[in-house]
Amino acid sequence: MLNKIIPFKRVLITGISGSGGSYLAEYIVQNHPEVEIHGLSRWHSTTNHDNLHAVRDRVVIHECDLLDSLSILAALEKSQPDAIFHLASHANVRASFQTPVAVLENNILGTVNLFEAVRSVGVLPRFLLCSSSEVYGQVSRENGPINEDTRIRPVSPYAVSKATQDMLGYYYFVAYKIPVIITRMYAYLNMLRADLFATAFARQIARIELGLQKELVHGNLDSIRTIIDVRDAMRAYWEALLHCEPGEAYNIGGDTVKSVREVLNDLVSLAKVPIPMREEQTLLRPADVTNQIPNTKKFRDATGWKPHYSFQESLTDLLAHVRTEVAKEER
Repeated sequence: MLNKIIPFKRVLITGISGSGGSYLAEYIVQNHPEVEIHGLSRWHSTTNHDNLHAVRDRVVIHECDLLDSLSILAALEKSQPDAIFHLASHANVRASFQTPVAVLENNILGTVNLFEAVRSVGVLPRFLLCSSSEVYGQVSRENGPINEDTRIRPVSPYAVSKATQDMLGYYYFVAYKIPVIITRMYAYLNMLRADLFATAFARQIARIELGLQKELVHGNLDSIRTIIDVRDAMRAYWEALLHCEPGEAYNIGGDTVKSVREVLNDLVSLAKVPIPMREEQTLLRPADVTNQIPNTKKFRDATGWKPHYSFQESLTDLLAHVRTEVAKEER
């Protein structure tokens, strides 16, 4: 299985200017410079094209909204991709409880539109649908580690939207032979995404160090996760596209098991000043997923992938980046 190499001339990344898509573009530029990279990005996107500053001259960005079918058709006709990485989503779990309709509409209809555009243009790219571990919902420790056959029971609007994407991917694989591979990613550290718990903690620590904030506020600290670095996560997506089987789902997760409380304590231990903390009720979710420990054997057997970055290395890089950004804001 590991020697199954598929030559891609052109890839298309939806959500390329986002925190994950930009890292994926960087990985491909650095490790597969022969591949032409195209990306979809909304003109009114809340993400920042500055995320692509390191590779901006190596990617072709198409202004496109996945809720606008004609703009997708135009982008596909221009790019003619051999492969698609579908990362674009509203991905803030807690915020999805406040804006469920917007999240469901964006994530589900946008995915349908993309699949329909692929059918209409007549290209048949290898298609990586980037889903989430949130689709499994709350799984007891006794029933873990979570494997790909674990029952899907989403408990947030975001998770419902990702579970629907999963099912759409399988439908388009069976009905229209689009070679869709589904990945269910577990927690990763991403310094560009401020709404992830570790990044939010690091940012508050940096602000407290500079006297811009008095205390760190947090939500539920009892959730348990496996954690990897975003750079390892994006490399995993590339390996999945190369080696995994269409029509199948694969868990992707790390070896480091931490509670959110432990991650916070590890960050606080790196702080330059004492960090006062308190729980903030508005940061608690109406329904939460507190146990996300995956069985990743299926994915690792298929790809040979394993993490390159240690947890401590990722945490140190995260805090260093956030300190730099907060210092810029202060100036």
